[in-house]
Amino acid sequence: MSDYDLTEAELLELGAATLGESGGHAMRARVHAAWPGARLAAPAFPVRCTPGDNLAIHVAVAEAPPEYALVVDVGDQPELGYWGEVLTTAALARGLTGLVIDGGVRDIAALHAHHFPAFSTMIALRGATKDKAGSVGRPVTVGDVEVGLGDWVVGDADGVTVVRAADLLQVIDVGRTRAEKEEHFFAALRSGTTTMALLSLDGSPVTRA
Repeated sequence: MSDYDLTEAELLELGAATLGESGGHAMRARVHAAWPGARLAAPAFPVRCTPGDNLAIHVAVAEAPPEYALVVDVGDQPELGYWGEVLTTAALARGLTGLVIDGGVRDIAALHAHHFPAFSTMIALRGATKDKAGSVGRPVTVGDVEVGLGDWVVGDADGVTVVRAADLLQVIDVGRTRAEKEEHFFAALRSGTTTMALLSLDGSPVTRA
């Protein structure tokens, strides 16, 4: 396996929640899987659109490197279908691996059928214009998290976490340690230990009947 494949596999195994507690940066909960079972771990290609317009997304699909995922800021007009089956087909043909967008997508059944992982804030039917300015490859803020070119985005049923490129190895290492610790927790809980004892919690503030 290539280094990319190994990194992708490890990030997917650790998952967005563990990585978000291990030095990654969790996006706000409004950014979630557009279809059940969507999973993504890929370096980011940032895109900024003029609100209501998706020309910059079309440029990004044509210019982004293979194996990257588009991470898109649409500004203060999220309730449009900035992405659908046409862009999905184009992205797959270009070798792109997914989408994270702080706005709407449509053609959800088609995205699911194509197994194209998309994370968005909503499903929205109305389309966007395609003639306004934007940017590609420059840092953006999506889900209230800044994302730069080459940062990794990890998305699954729990949401989306951003791992800075400079912190990738450290976050993976901390994530492994956290996952191993949780496995010990699970074993202890199955053996009858309570979370109160395991986490050394003080229950005195809680009123009893």
